[in-house]
Amino acid sequence: MIIELRDICKNYQQGTLEVPVLKNINFTMEEGEYTAIMGPSGSGKSTLMNLIGCLDQPTSGTYLLDGQDISSLSDNAMSDLRLEKIGFVFQTFQLLPYMSAADNVALPLSYAKVPRRERKQRAVEMLDRVGLSDRVDFLPTQLSGGQKQRVAIARAMINHPRILLADEPTGALDSASGRQVMDLFRKLNEEGVTILMITHDAGIASCADRIVEIRDGLLSQEVHV
Repeated sequence: MIIELRDICKNYQQGTLEVPVLKNINFTMEEGEYTAIMGPSGSGKSTLMNLIGCLDQPTSGTYLLDGQDISSLSDNAMSDLRLEKIGFVFQTFQLLPYMSAADNVALPLSYAKVPRRERKQRAVEMLDRVGLSDRVDFLPTQLSGGQKQRVAIARAMINHPRILLADEPTGALDSASGRQVMDLFRKLNEEGVTILMITHDAGIASCADRIVEIRDGLLSQEVHV
């Protein structure tokens, strides 16, 4: 089991009120799975993604990532865990506008203290894998939305993480670019990457092998597709 959530609750403080966002979430993923979590805005899906991505801690419950209880980790240890095991893809791409595609992709390698020459080489190879070998030196402003998202996916995969977390990865894309991104996710999954994707779009969710629905902070039915 690579992801295991046991009775996870997450509350947020709003003034004197404590507002429950996630309620007794139980959820598991085996390595190599491709799962979509689907739900409307405000359902708690992004909060759940942040917890699974070790960007936030639950109010109560237990989260085991690759068998390790993350509640026992320091902030630095949590940061190292994210760097080694998790890649993130966001709806808004989150590319640095003044850096080339290759430099954006190489960014996680600088945090991992990889030598500069090796960073560049690995970034170019990863851009080739996502079909952008001819865009290595382009700035984000010179790329289409679909190309930006493929750069973001290359960056997410540069450290060879075992888990790829994608939050509304096609939300800012036209349908043709969205299909390209979904084809790329399928290819990565076939290569063994565990993928967890959050979406409100049933068509996008159907690209996964399993769909889990979240509503009002509760995980409901699972749909195998």
